Amino acid sequence: MTDTLIDNRARSRFELEIDGQVVFADYRRRGTDLIIPHVEAPPALRGTGAAGRLMQAVMEQVRAEGAKVTPLCSYAAAWLRRHPEFADQVA
Repeated sequence: MTDTLIDNRARSRFELEIDGQVVFADYRRRGTDLIIPHVEAPPALRGTGAAGRLMQAVMEQVRAEGAKVTPLCSYAAAWLRRHPEFADQVA
């Protein structure tokens, strides 16, 4: 299964639909870089790896844009610490 990341600019968040539900990461843009203050998965998706799949897709998008991320959300920060392959994308 391929996850398709949606950049919902109207709501300033990245979204990933999984099993009919949406896991999302709110963001604010600072120039070309992103600040991520909040990541959330619906209760039914918690513990399934859904938020991790979202973060993987977000970071791949950020890398493709040549941008950096400032993770204010504790989940996003912890995920990035566990994935040093994206260390160069952290502001």
